[in-house]
Order: sequence, then C-alpha cells, then structure tokens
Amino acid sequence: MLPGRLIPVALAILTAAALIAAPARAQQVGGASPILTIEPERLLTDSQRGKEMLAGFEKETEALAAENRRIEAELVSEEKALTELRASLAPDVFSKRADAFDTKVQDIRQRQDAKSRDLIARRDAARQNFISDSLPILAEIVGQRRGLVLMDRATVFLSADTVDITDEAIRRIDASAAPQQPQDPANSGENAPSTSPETPKP
Repeated sequence: MLPGRLIPVALAILTAAALIAAPARAQQVGGASPILTIEPERLLTDSQRGKEMLAGFEKETEALAAENRRIEAELVSEEKALTELRASLAPDVFSKRADAFDTKVQDIRQRQDAKSRDLIARRDAARQNFISDSLPILAEIVGQRRGLVLMDRATVFLSADTVDITDEAIRRIDASAAPQQPQDPANSGENAPSTSPETPKP
C-alpha cells in the first residue's frame, strides 16, 4: 500500500473506534448514546405501512407491464397484417399506411413511457412522504436515548448494534398506524348511569 493512502484508512479506523467507544462510555454513565444509526430502507420494507405501500406500487407496476405486453402483441399482429397487404397495395397507399402505423407506434410508446414515469414519480414521492411522516417518531427515540446525531447505517464504517434504532422505529411506526380500539362507554365514566338515590317525591 502506498504511504499516502495509509493515512485515510487509519483515520477511518480511528473514527470507527471513536464511534463505538463514545456510545460505550455514555452507556456506562447513563445509558445514552450520542451517535445513533438507522437503516431507512428497512423502515419501508419491514414496517406494515411500508409493506402495504410498496405492495400497492408493485401491483401497479405489474398491471402496467401486462398492459405493455398486450399492446405489443396487438402491434405485432397489426404490423404482420400490414406486411401481408404490401403485395396487393399500390406503393403510395402502402407507404401512407406504413407511415400511419409508425406514428401510431410512436404515440403509444410516448403514452406508455409517460405512465411509467408517473408511476416512478408517485412511488418516489410516497417513499419521501413515508420518511417525512416517520421523522417525529425518530426524533422521539433520539430524544429518549439522549442522542445527538442520527446517521444512515450504510454510511458508517463500523458501529455497535446497540446504537441502531431501526427495529425500535419500526415497532413504533407500526404501533402509530394500528387502528385504535374504541372505548367501551360501559367502562368509562362517560354516559355511565347515575348511582345517586332518587329524591323521594312528596
């Protein structure tokens, strides 16, 4: 290894050691970790809401792919029929029909490409909204752990598992998305029958 390249590697190792040592010292003092990590992609792939969102876009993707295959088969059939008519048509007539067919193919391709771009844009926006909606939960976890920095685990060279909050974040995201059970009026103070004795009538 060249001497000049040894310094960045050594710095990376020292930084990783500091990342591990700092949480360890903090935990010995009060159970806090100043540097926490998370796997953002797992928030999507492992949480119930994320799974449902991704499954919805997967269905749309499959439907669009099926539509493209159907259209392709129709165009292939139409092109074959046009080719078979070539011998029986005047050259100028065939040329006009061929040009019209090419225009039709280009229009369809542009329309289907637009659908694909729209699907990708909506999926990306949904992913961003999901992360944005999760920020209050992440901030709450960081605050409770008295953390100072939350980093993407993929960007960290080395870290201890105890500083990763992904699993806890997923549990809280699922809990926040779970439907609330309606309160039974019979078990609450509201609408409860009065137990005070009736005032006797004179």
